[in-house]
Amino acid sequence: MRNRTDAPGAGDAQDPLRLDRQVCFPLYAASNLLTRLYRPALADIGLTYPQYLVMLVLWEAEPQSVGALGERLHLDSGTLTPLLKRMADADLVTRRRDATDERRVLIELTPSGRALRARARQVPLTLAAALDLSPEALDTLRETVQTLVTVLAQEPAHDRAASPGRRG
Repeated sequence: MRNRTDAPGAGDAQDPLRLDRQVCFPLYAASNLLTRLYRPALADIGLTYPQYLVMLVLWEAEPQSVGALGERLHLDSGTLTPLLKRMADADLVTRRRDATDERRVLIELTPSGRALRARARQVPLTLAAALDLSPEALDTLRETVQTLVTVLAQEPAHDRAASPGRRG
């Protein structure tokens, strides 16, 4: 039986299978930690993180089709549909068929959902303070991550995985 230090490449700082050489892990860890950081601020206004994301999109413009919400949030309908049902049950949104296309379901805010916007204004401020980064550093981070999201969203995953020279 090998111990960890006897594994091939274990001492090689350039080994591509080292955790600290992966792009995916710090993004994964940061996402988990950031979501955890949001939890208390969102609990104060009665939202989960996924519900908060839906509300952000709807506060920008409503109504939104389920498909448009899914595209914007990078969520499939299997994830989004039960989320929207819970939000409708909580009287945050309404769901209705599009009068011009019965196949489409439109999501709109209820008066309670619209009113929640005022209470939600503190959430980004609370998070910015907790992160203790300058506004410039936050903007740079957001732009860098958004660039990554844009790149990943436009190229099919199997094409990206087959491309040589890319690390995950």
